[in-house]
Amino acid sequence: MNFQRLSIAGSYLVEPEPHADDRGFFVRTYCSKVFADKGLNPNLRQCSISFSVSRHTLRGMHYQLSPHEEAKLVRCTQGAAYHVVLDLRDESENYLQWAGAELSAANRNMIYVPEGVAHGFITLQDDTEIFYQISECYSPESAAGVRWDDPVFDIAWPSKPAVISERDRGFADYCARR
Repeated sequence: MNFQRLSIAGSYLVEPEPHADDRGFFVRTYCSKVFADKGLNPNLRQCSISFSVSRHTLRGMHYQLSPHEEAKLVRCTQGAAYHVVLDLRDESENYLQWAGAELSAANRNMIYVPEGVAHGFITLQDDTEIFYQISECYSPESAAGVRWDDPVFDIAWPSKPAVISERDRGFADYCARR
């Protein structure tokens, strides 16, 4: 696996390195030792899938509050989506900054999202499926989010969302929450 640092400290674009032959290929997408050696949380305890029927569906920006903060390894197994990581760690040099990358079934890339960093995406194709490996079990009382279009973050989404849940639409401005 090739790890490319994103501009948000602790976040990485992870590029798998397939081993191909005349049958096709085999690729390792996760190894706890490799992640631990990089200083990343290797304890992935939960796997989840989200499926979006329509292109331009926006999900996010989601994170978990302490003591149930989550690290995530996210990849697109069908379709394509533009993924954003948003640094909400007060002590971080990247506080309130974001980084984005396209993940698709074709490029097979992944994003590692560290604890304290929100994550969201907008689908670029119909029938897009996202696979998550998560370091903590979901805790509904710790679920939180910030508005995808909060002017404090100024996220440059590649398109305007057509589908957004009421929950995601209803998140307050970040500064209003503090």
